[in-house]
Amino acid sequence: MGTFDVAALVDKVNISGEGKMHMNLSSPLLSALNRQLQFITYTNTIFHPNTADIVQFGTDGFQAAFTIKIQHEITPKLYDPGPTGPKGEYNIGTLVTIATKTFLRYDKLQDLIDSVRQFYPTVTIVIADDSEHPKPVTGPYIEHYIMPFKKGWFAGRNLAVSQVTTKYVLWVDDDFIFTSNTKLEKMVDVLERTSLDLVGGAVREVTGYTATYRHTISTEKGGEDGDCLHIRKGFYHALEGFPNCVVTDAVINFFMARTDKVRQVGFDPRLARVAHIEFFVDGLGVLQVGSCDDVIVNHASKIQGMLPWGQSETDKAYSTFRYGNYSSNQSALFYFKNHFKCLTSND
Repeated sequence: MGTFDVAALVDKVNISGEGKMHMNLSSPLLSALNRQLQFITYTNTIFHPNTADIVQFGTDGFQAAFTIKIQHEITPKLYDPGPTGPKGEYNIGTLVTIATKTFLRYDKLQDLIDSVRQFYPTVTIVIADDSEHPKPVTGPYIEHYIMPFKKGWFAGRNLAVSQVTTKYVLWVDDDFIFTSNTKLEKMVDVLERTSLDLVGGAVREVTGYTATYRHTISTEKGGEDGDCLHIRKGFYHALEGFPNCVVTDAVINFFMARTDKVRQVGFDPRLARVAHIEFFVDGLGVLQVGSCDDVIVNHASKIQGMLPWGQSETDKAYSTFRYGNYSSNQSALFYFKNHFKCLTSND
């Protein structure tokens, strides 16, 4: 897929095949021949992104081969981190955008916003909303985007993330509550100082139980009938330099990530009301994932809303859509698009 040439000529070296796919070099002096080899150039002539050409090199009695990657050079994506604090603290308002998806639950959404503002008054909150009769959500650093009715969970996540202009995006559910333990600076520090693309935190329920949802994911080749997906609780190893963090494949629905990497994976908009692990399956081989249990967000109590006598009309409507609409078609889509025939899990 390319041709050879020379950038400079060395005395006492004979060359044939310049500008062609095959080149021959000879010299009575080994030192001159070795010097000439330093000036051999390769130019790709048949471009196909993300492939490689195999170059064969031979002398009397020896053969070698090596590959040349053929691709556009990756351009850097730079973000203005904003001014740091007097002690070198991260400027969270410049580095992080909070994204969420809401449906009907404006009371819980407002509680989330109020809790965020208590600790991060200048962080932008992007809201994707597919309620049938949307209500205005306004305030400083609020972006509220209206979607078609019942457009879906992952469609809303795509919309919200598409509007993020900061280096990092923090995903939260609309019924989460920030506390003094929701230290976004810790998540930023992990992403700034490691090669991780995404780091999850922990969610504390009203009962006091704290969950991190750490899982490893692997696939097993299965032939023409499809592959098998294996999901296991746990992680690979501790993250060096961060005693409360580990490396894993999937985390809970409270995570901070590099915005460009989340967009690269994306959220399948065909997954409507119930989806989570699907994003991390799509991200296998793309996202390097970690989890830290010392960054904690609270989960608003569901107990009252789950009791028949404690449900408001909004709770009832939300429950109908949230828990009654996971169809077999959605499950079939997940298996079909990933060429899976089976799934094992130790949950």
